[in-house]
Amino acid sequence: MSPIMHRYDFVYFFDVTNGNPNGDPDAGNRPRVDPDTNHGLVTDVCLKRKVRNYISLTKGDEQGYGIYMAERAVLNRTHYQSWTEQGIEPEKKGEYSKLPKDQEKARSLTRWMCDHFFDIRAFGAVMSTAYNAGQVRGPIQLVFAESLDPIAPLEVSITRASVTNEIDVEKERTMGHKYIVPYGLYRAHGFISARLANDPKKGTGFSEDDLVLFWRALAEMFDHDRSAARGEMTARGLIVFEHESDLGNAPAAKLFERVKVKRSNGNERLPRSFADYAVTVDSSDLPTGIRLLELI
Repeated sequence: MSPIMHRYDFVYFFDVTNGNPNGDPDAGNRPRVDPDTNHGLVTDVCLKRKVRNYISLTKGDEQGYGIYMAERAVLNRTHYQSWTEQGIEPEKKGEYSKLPKDQEKARSLTRWMCDHFFDIRAFGAVMSTAYNAGQVRGPIQLVFAESLDPIAPLEVSITRASVTNEIDVEKERTMGHKYIVPYGLYRAHGFISARLANDPKKGTGFSEDDLVLFWRALAEMFDHDRSAARGEMTARGLIVFEHESDLGNAPAAKLFERVKVKRSNGNERLPRSFADYAVTVDSSDLPTGIRLLELI
């Protein structure tokens, strides 16, 4: 698999109906919001988690598509495996092992990790704990997603019909609560650097096949992430600007400005569905070397 040779910048839209797209553990799991604007937020970490879960679900049994940041993974075990698979004896200093002084051996450890784990090839990783396997910057970077309009989270009371202990059988059933966003359309920006994928010494090797799989994950990951807490979440748009070169042919900010969203119902009522918005992309007079792709 050859590494990608083009830079990509993309705009990603998704929405939620009667669900909590990304709860904040520091706020009782309330949906994340910008306190100044009340616009909803979804972290980059949350989106990457869903991509990882999709890759694990669809390609988890295939060589080269392991997930490094998997649930309950013990990362140092994986680092140690990279040493043993390469036949390199760790040189311990206290509880930690330095990278080999031989640069080729050091690179081989990091390369092994990139070759075996999709999320390292895509997002990078710091693998310098205990058995040091180096660190790499991933070619894919995502920013926080933000809702197009302010959201008004609701706290919904719920009851549980069952009890946990025998002594509670005659007591009132347990009361609880959950938070939902009635509706929110979120916009996220992403960046893919080909140079961080194809650099002979520091590149992760993120390939064309990996890229196709990543686009597929963004399109389908919510369909395999259903839960009562998240309600209906749906991918609504993926607008990609492909650059002719690996370093890029135009500033990402200028390209993103071409993607505009307006309320199709004016301001008559709060948006309650994707149909209440109109997404337009200005494809006229694109900068030289830029190709527009609408994948969703």
